[in-house]
Amino acid sequence: MSIEAINEQLLRAIGVGVALLDTETLRFRFFNDTFREWFGDSELGQQLSDLFPDFDIAALKKALTDDGRFATEATFRVRRRTMSVAMVFNRALDGEEPIAVLVLQNITRIKELESMIDSYSMMVERNTREIKREKEQVEKLLLNMMPRSVYEEYKTFGVVTPRLYEQVSVLCLDFSGFSDLVSQHDPGVIVSELNDIYTAFDRIGEQFGCERIKTIGDVYITMSGMPDPADGHALSVANAAIRFIRYLESRNAGHPIHWHCRIGVSSGAVIGSVVGVQKYIYDVFGPAVSQANLLCQHARPMKIIANHALADQLDERFSVRPSGKLDLGQQGTEEILSLEAEVKANQGVG
Repeated sequence: MSIEAINEQLLRAIGVGVALLDTETLRFRFFNDTFREWFGDSELGQQLSDLFPDFDIAALKKALTDDGRFATEATFRVRRRTMSVAMVFNRALDGEEPIAVLVLQNITRIKELESMIDSYSMMVERNTREIKREKEQVEKLLLNMMPRSVYEEYKTFGVVTPRLYEQVSVLCLDFSGFSDLVSQHDPGVIVSELNDIYTAFDRIGEQFGCERIKTIGDVYITMSGMPDPADGHALSVANAAIRFIRYLESRNAGHPIHWHCRIGVSSGAVIGSVVGVQKYIYDVFGPAVSQANLLCQHARPMKIIANHALADQLDERFSVRPSGKLDLGQQGTEEILSLEAEVKANQGVG
């Protein structure tokens, strides 16, 4: 770069800081007005490192020697304000003497915009994570309220079509003496106990292909054969019922609070649908649910009562015996059966 080219660049450098430096000592030989405005305390003869203490002098000299050009960015304080500049050094000759032409462009606004964009991007990313987390929490909540296939239908269409399930089996469980337990213990203890027990029931039911539909206080309802049909729905419910009792027996043996459940199981038809608009729940109702609830009320503690429709589908691993009559209202009465696992087949049931 000749001195004429340097002069031409100086004339064009309005709003751009320009300085000339000795390539060996990197002392300033010239400043334009903009440079003086930015660095009011600077004087000719100062070294570059006086204005930029952290500058990589070795890298600059090497680049000027090898390529004749060096570009970087720097930040400094100007009258209580931080300023960022893009710095470009070009090797040139002043006659026979090598010099470096330094051109500084104010990029403070660009840096501020970049910082704003980065902050906005971080905020968007954070909000996206929060929305995703909230969506997962809502999905988890809804999946606790309804089967996954029903949830997928609700998520896709916004409604759930009521469906009749002809062949399902229902298990209804409650706890005898529940009111006494509530009055004798702190509410937090009761809720914690129920949470542990219901969590165990959910795991057991899942092992046998049962879907927990809902809990109402001490009432726990699960079923098999919906929303996806299952040929062995009666076996699934019977196995789960026996395992529920075994779990409670084992738990009671080493726990200060004893829980004794009553279980009713039945096979038949049910209707499933989402009920409500704002405070909606997935609910099931129909003959099988009603009978399971009535059977539960007739069962003795830690016993299982079944209707004929379910008992007829069981195999030799289960023993059934008459246990009285059940009043079905307008439908008359029906013989009910006590359900147990055959002692010889205990290893094969659950």
